[in-house]
Amino acid sequence: MVIDKLSAAKKLVMLLGAGAIGFALPALAQSGGLAMLSDLAKGEWTIKYRDGSPARKICVRSGQELIQLRHTKSGCNRFVVEDGASRVTVQYTCPGNGYGRTSIRRETSSLVQLESQGIASGTPFQFAGEARRTGSC
Repeated sequence: MVIDKLSAAKKLVMLLGAGAIGFALPALAQSGGLAMLSDLAKGEWTIKYRDGSPARKICVRSGQELIQLRHTKSGCNRFVVEDGASRVTVQYTCPGNGYGRTSIRRETSSLVQLESQGIASGTPFQFAGEARRTGSC
């Protein structure tokens, strides 16, 4: 009987430990990262949307400007879903203004492919496009 209780206690400790690892994984996924974006060329970038919408120019200083193209205000919470050498995916929530999920695939340090979707100001959005460095800011 004592051995059964001891075995049950060990199993409980192992399960709790596994649960703690499960809770730690999202934090690990968010720490540091997005090195691919910081390796992009700095300067003016032009975004051409595949749906024919007018092109847009932005100044890229860190590469992270490409994540929230429809939510330009600060104060959004981000969660890094994928952080690879040539592709990143970030999901973000902007309290009171919606949310989004953006994937960026690097072709070169001055050319990336973008896909994003979400809700901004109560309206759904979805777009795909290409962003290319076109000059200095």
